[in-house]
Amino acid sequence: MAVETEYTADLSGAMVLEPVPLADWLVVAPVAIPLVVGGILLVARRETRMHGWLAAGGLLATLVCTVLLLMRVLEQGIVVMTMGRWLPPFGISFVADPLGASFAVAGTLVAVVCAFYATSDIGTVGRRYGYYALLILMMAGVNGAFLTGDMFNLYVWFEVFLISSFGLLVMGSERRQLDGATKYAILNLIGTTFFLIATAYLYGIFGTLNMADVARKAGDLRDTAPLMTLTVLYLLAFAMKAAAFPVNFWLPASYHTPRIVTSALFGAVLTKVGIYGLLRTFGMLFPPELEILSVLIAWVAAATMILGIMGALAQTDIRRALGFVVISGIGIMLAGIAIGTPEGFAGTVFYALHSMIVLGALYLLAGVMNSLGGSYSLRDLGGLYAARPLIAAFALFLVLSIAGLPPASGLWPKVMLVQASLESGWSWLGFTILLTGFLTTVALGRVFILAIWRPLPENAEPIKAGMSPALGYGVLTALSLPMLIIGLYPDPVIGLAESAAGGLIDATTYIGTVFPEGAAQ
Repeated sequence: MAVETEYTADLSGAMVLEPVPLADWLVVAPVAIPLVVGGILLVARRETRMHGWLAAGGLLATLVCTVLLLMRVLEQGIVVMTMGRWLPPFGISFVADPLGASFAVAGTLVAVVCAFYATSDIGTVGRRYGYYALLILMMAGVNGAFLTGDMFNLYVWFEVFLISSFGLLVMGSERRQLDGATKYAILNLIGTTFFLIATAYLYGIFGTLNMADVARKAGDLRDTAPLMTLTVLYLLAFAMKAAAFPVNFWLPASYHTPRIVTSALFGAVLTKVGIYGLLRTFGMLFPPELEILSVLIAWVAAATMILGIMGALAQTDIRRALGFVVISGIGIMLAGIAIGTPEGFAGTVFYALHSMIVLGALYLLAGVMNSLGGSYSLRDLGGLYAARPLIAAFALFLVLSIAGLPPASGLWPKVMLVQASLESGWSWLGFTILLTGFLTTVALGRVFILAIWRPLPENAEPIKAGMSPALGYGVLTALSLPMLIIGLYPDPVIGLAESAAGGLIDATTYIGTVFPEGAAQ
């Protein structure tokens, strides 16, 4: 005769049984809001007149959430939420630390400004083909990548923003756009394939994909597992996404082809996801492997810096020149990773935040110049100083900023990186950073002189009214003002960068937050 017994399982070691505090939902809001708004835009695809303002409003709400999330992280520490209430490593975690939260703030700020600019730059056809839905869904993928605590989901969010970026790149279906999109797609798909292979390899070695779990297990497996092979695969995948030499040729072949607002978002944000992946992989997960690969990464950084800015010097099209400036900046960030010290990582974090804002502003400035002069070619532009002195002032400020000259924000991260290179015995790398800054001044100073300072060339189109002056000045002010404030008062951002770097070098707090006392081991 069967005997009925009552058995109650104790789930406290595997699941979160208490209600989730409302403030903790901030960690998923930067992903959830763009996904919801993107879905609304797809459903309301016939009401295209409202798309721009819906997307801008959704991104503005996302920006507010990212700022609140960063403030909470700085005040109370790392914020973790694991999906399905399962404790890690059973559940997939979202983790907001100073690194991820600060990158999300900077990237979303640029996206908000680009969304407002797009209300003038994107016409009815672009709205009908879903420009704004793709834009905001791309930012869902970017923020997901910055805030995930799981390596496979980092790959998933890569795919989300890559798919959206393909659609944005071909918007308009012009021949040059299709050509650029083909190169962009093929090379990025190769990079994500390496990423997927490395992630499968990671799971085969560790039996987990949770970043905190990998970080705490890596030391025990270092003598028996092929971790160097694994890190080289990640280095190749993230370097290709970041457009580092010698796998950078896809960027200058594609970033000049879409609408300028799309180029602004791509150049400012997408390559920084690759830098974020390198920081997370080498700073937190595999620092001993970084020591072995540091010389290789240093030479890659130097080649990326010099060849990138030399490419900019050779261009007569402003968009192409800015594409090479993007590449050169990636080399500067790689230099801090190669140095591998807390100061080097802090310099890279600071420079990445600065680079997102200044590159977005430079691309949008190029769009304003095109709306006035009718061209992106240095041969056809001129006379903008006489016609629009305020635009000339913005241009001079942005040139100083990207070159690392006062009073803008670009000075301080370069000072940090040069100082870190000298203290670590990498004096030649510090010299390369300074040389790159000088060449950047020459390259963009040439653009300023030819396109803005010199008189309008004969037989060139006269200066037009262009887009709404309020919109043009507004978007440039929205990005230039933070750079000026940071340039004049850099201490808060330096402290933020140092906090982010410290969390990478010493992952004890990160691991302890993801795996609190009593969590499954």
